[in-house]
Amino acid sequence: MLGCCQLPELNLIEGGKSFQVYQKGQIIFREGSRLNSLYCIFQGKVKMIKTGGDGKEQIMRFMTEGGTMGYRGLISDAPKSCSAVALEDCVVCTVPKADVLSIMEQNSQFTHALLRQLTLLLNEAEARMLHMTYKPVRERLAEALMLLHRTFCQEDRASAIPISRDDLASLIGTATETASRLVSEFKEEGLITTKGSKITILNAATLTQISTQYD
Repeated sequence: MLGCCQLPELNLIEGGKSFQVYQKGQIIFREGSRLNSLYCIFQGKVKMIKTGGDGKEQIMRFMTEGGTMGYRGLISDAPKSCSAVALEDCVVCTVPKADVLSIMEQNSQFTHALLRQLTLLLNEAEARMLHMTYKPVRERLAEALMLLHRTFCQEDRASAIPISRDDLASLIGTATETASRLVSEFKEEGLITTKGSKITILNAATLTQISTQYD
């Protein structure tokens, strides 16, 4: 999105932005809060979670370096629909709401980039809702592992995915025991290997095939 900005707009962002360091597990912003800034992940990885009426957490998506958070709330002036939690030590840049709105008013390309990103998120949420409704848990786990693989292993395709069984269960909408059992099954089938809470994909092609059986 910043690539759409002109030099004066970049100078405005540069003059108003600030950086905040968050430790692993620390909340960056809470569900229900109203944000006064646009959040950009400078370093680290973040999970976006929503709490249901039963108090259980549902992971909505993961964000990595370069990801932008909070723009929906800035556009709609609505409370945040989910919380952002640091998956590891993170550095997050914040840009004041007033600066973002000022650029939106002056730069249609920047506004269109924000709207495109919002559309992608809405499409992703719609697809996720359908998959949670119709796909069996085994297929949802295969799909989640491939999503995590693409998210966390962009540079090194063989690197391990750092995710707890609780987070994995939350991501696919099942009990931790079920997620752990299916992880063990995938391991026995030679599709993945595990070390502690870390998972490494060994057979991406088969996992992709499993994940798309019901598409």
